[in-house]
Amino acid sequence: MTELPTLTKKDFTSDQEVRWCPGCGDYAILATMQGLLPKLGIAPENTVFVSGIGCSSRFPYYMNTYGFHTIHGRAPAIASGLAAARPDLNVFVVTGDGDALSIGGNHLIHALRRNINLTILLFNNEIYGLTKGQYSPTSPVGTHTKSTPMGSIDWPLNPISLGLGAEASFVARTIDTDRKHLQEVIIRAFEHRGSSLVEILQNCVVFNDDAFLPLTDPTTRAINQIRLVEGKPIVFGPDGENSVCQRPDGGIEIVPTAAAGDRVLVHSPRRGDPSLAFSLSRLIPNGSGKGPTPIGVFREVDRPVYEDLMSIQLDQAVATKGRGDLSVLLGSGATWDVD
Repeated sequence: MTELPTLTKKDFTSDQEVRWCPGCGDYAILATMQGLLPKLGIAPENTVFVSGIGCSSRFPYYMNTYGFHTIHGRAPAIASGLAAARPDLNVFVVTGDGDALSIGGNHLIHALRRNINLTILLFNNEIYGLTKGQYSPTSPVGTHTKSTPMGSIDWPLNPISLGLGAEASFVARTIDTDRKHLQEVIIRAFEHRGSSLVEILQNCVVFNDDAFLPLTDPTTRAINQIRLVEGKPIVFGPDGENSVCQRPDGGIEIVPTAAAGDRVLVHSPRRGDPSLAFSLSRLIPNGSGKGPTPIGVFREVDRPVYEDLMSIQLDQAVATKGRGDLSVLLGSGATWDVD
């Protein structure tokens, strides 16, 4: 029996020059992904990256895999068709907050609710980078940009809340420069069968630099990162001095650990009801990493995968009506009857 070659980062790295602004968070995500794929035990020829439009959407050029650079907001739709037709492939979607949540919002919602087997990586830098610095659907209220010189008056979308509301079976948040956490989250997302949405907080060094500094700066990250670990109490701070607790009305709040008692929540992403995960996503109402922010896996549940259900229906149709012949149908005349 011939031994399969051991793959390395080089096997997943294309020969294309990487063209992002120096210091862009996309570099860290790309390097992490190129180094991670060999560990997943998948082959480049069985892997596809589908992107839309934006800085993040250059990703397929830099991966030595198959790829589609599609049109603005439509990456989830293209990827859905690919995953349904070729369930044997590993299909990743790479998109941004503008691409996925503005013109692409509907496509993203429906890919998630159908539970199509996709790993969706949503780079969120709270700005339009490729078109030079306009506010995006995730920009906080008051953001000053070229398109909002007096400050944005739009209420921003929270990608995690949106994913949970769309009944995604896997929803997580991580950070571009935290390679260990980023790898852990992507591995779990990939191994999950069904729709996986991973929001990656990503720094745009030119148009929105330091947007997530409270979560990334060594002097403040321990204060602001709320690490979600399955089966563990949700406590944070350099000495665990803060806890996340549930209020009597069902909402959640941050209280000093010394005063929390037995009210401290234990993280459980596998609950069938997403209500508690949704409440966690609302700790920062506008989704912005300007203060204590949960990172990690919010939800991870099993439910039927779209491609599996479609395959069952096709088998049932063949068993009851026989296999049709499309060429005969198309050549049968200008009109035909459908039973």
